[in-house]
Amino acid sequence: MSERVQINRLPTGVPGLDDVLGGGLPEFSFNLIAGPPGGGKTTLAHQIMFANASPERPALFVMICGEPPLKMLRYQQQFSFFDPSLIPGSIRFLHLGAELVADGLEKVLESIIREVEATGPRLVFVDSFRAMTRRAPEQGGINLQQFVESLSLHLTSWEATTFLVGEYDQDDERNPIFTVADGIVRLLQTAERNSIVRKVQVVKMRGQGQIPGLHTLKISDSGLRVYPRLPNPDPPHPRPAPTLERKGTGIAGLDEMLGGGIPAGYSVMIVGPSGSGKTVAATQFIREGIERGEPGVIAVFEKRPDEYLSTARDAGLLERLVAEGKLEMLYLRPLDLSVDETMEELAAAVKRVGAKRLAIDSLSGLELALAPSFRADFRESLYRMVGALLRLGVTVMMTAELVESYTELRLSPHGISFLTDAIILQRYAEIRGQLRRFLVIAKMRGFAHDTRLRFYEIGPNGLEMGEATTEYQGLLVGDPRHVGDMEPR
Repeated sequence: MSERVQINRLPTGVPGLDDVLGGGLPEFSFNLIAGPPGGGKTTLAHQIMFANASPERPALFVMICGEPPLKMLRYQQQFSFFDPSLIPGSIRFLHLGAELVADGLEKVLESIIREVEATGPRLVFVDSFRAMTRRAPEQGGINLQQFVESLSLHLTSWEATTFLVGEYDQDDERNPIFTVADGIVRLLQTAERNSIVRKVQVVKMRGQGQIPGLHTLKISDSGLRVYPRLPNPDPPHPRPAPTLERKGTGIAGLDEMLGGGIPAGYSVMIVGPSGSGKTVAATQFIREGIERGEPGVIAVFEKRPDEYLSTARDAGLLERLVAEGKLEMLYLRPLDLSVDETMEELAAAVKRVGAKRLAIDSLSGLELALAPSFRADFRESLYRMVGALLRLGVTVMMTAELVESYTELRLSPHGISFLTDAIILQRYAEIRGQLRRFLVIAKMRGFAHDTRLRFYEIGPNGLEMGEATTEYQGLLVGDPRHVGDMEPR
C-alpha cells in the first residue's frame, strides 16, 4: 500500500483559530470565508495573508467590488499584523470592478488566470465574491457554477491556496461554492440588548478534524482573536484515598471542620450574603498557600486590582506578594465577556506564576460581566470552565452571592452546587438582639467532615472561628431557639 500524502498546514496568524481548524489551513485548499457585513471577513483574510506571504510564497488579493485598494489598505494598516514591507513585493492587489461591470464573470475569470500565470502566487484571495456574483451583468457567457469550478480547477493546479470572501448566510448553502469549497469558515455577529457578540464556526474543513460549535471572536488593534469553546470535562475519575494532600485555608477552625483542609485538586465554593466574609476567606486561602510555597492567582470581577488591594485587610502584604511574582491579581470585567475568554485568561495567569491555588471572586460578578447571549448557558459554561481549571492542577476556590432565604435551604445561586466538590455555606442569624455570622460545611465530596454550625467573626486577621453551636436550633431557617427553653432569643 502506498504512503499517505502529507498535507502541509498553514498558520492563520489568528490566535486560537488554528486550534479550532484542527491544526491550521491545508495548503492548496479552496476555502470560503463567509459572514455578514462587519463580521471581520476582510480582516481575517488580511491576517491570514500577512501571516503567510513571503518572497517564496507570494500572495494575490483580488478585489472585485466595493472600496478601492487604497481605501481598504488605509484602514487595514491600522492593525498590528499589517506589514507594509511586504507590499508590493510579496503581496499584490488587483482591482477588477471595471471588468465585471463591462464584461461579466468570464472576463473576470480571464483576468485572474492571466495575473496568476504572470506572477505565480501561492495565496489567492477574492473579495467580495458574493458581490461579484450579484453584480455580474446577465449577458451570456459562463454561469456561476462554471466560474467557481473553473477558478477552483485552475488555482488548485497551480498549487495556490485560495480564499473566496463573501456575505453568505445559512440560506445560501445550496450555492455551488459550498460544494466545491474544501473549507468553510463562517463568521457571525449578533446584537442583544446593548451587546455585540462575534463568533466563528468552522462549517467544513476537509481532511482534518476541527473543534465543533461556535467560538468567541474578538477584534482589537491586533486583529482577530479566537477563544476556542471549552470542551466537556473528562469523565470523573475515582478520588485517591483519604491520605490525599490537604490545602490549608489559613483559617484554623475551618481546616478542622474540613478534616485537615481542602483536598488538593478540589473545587470549593463559598456562598453567602453580602458582607459575610467570602472575599476575606478566599484571600486567606491564597495567602496561606503562598506562605507554604504555592503561588496563587486571584481573579476579581467586582473591583479593580488596586481597589481590591486597597480595601484588603492585609493590603501591604498582598502588594508585596504581587511585586515578588508570587501572586497575580487578574481583573476580568470588560464588556461582553465570554466564559471561553475568561478561561484562557485564567489559564495564562496560572502558567505565568506557576500557581497551585486559584480564587475567583466572584461567580456573581462573572455572570454580570458576560454578554447577555453567554448568560443563557451560564451553568453549562461554568461546568466546562471548572473542569478545565482542575485539569491545570490547581485547587480552586470560588465565591458566590446568595440572597438570604428562610423559606428554603439553598446551597448556591442558579443551582450550580453540583459543579464543585465542596461547599462552605455562610449565613446570618439574630441572636439575643445581635447579628451573628455562622457557617457550615454543606458538602465535602468523598470525605467525612464536621457538619455542625459554627459562629465566626471577621477580625484584624480575617475570619476567626468560634465554637460549634449546639445550644440553638432553627438557625438555618431564620428562627433561632435556645435548646434549653425553646423560646425565641
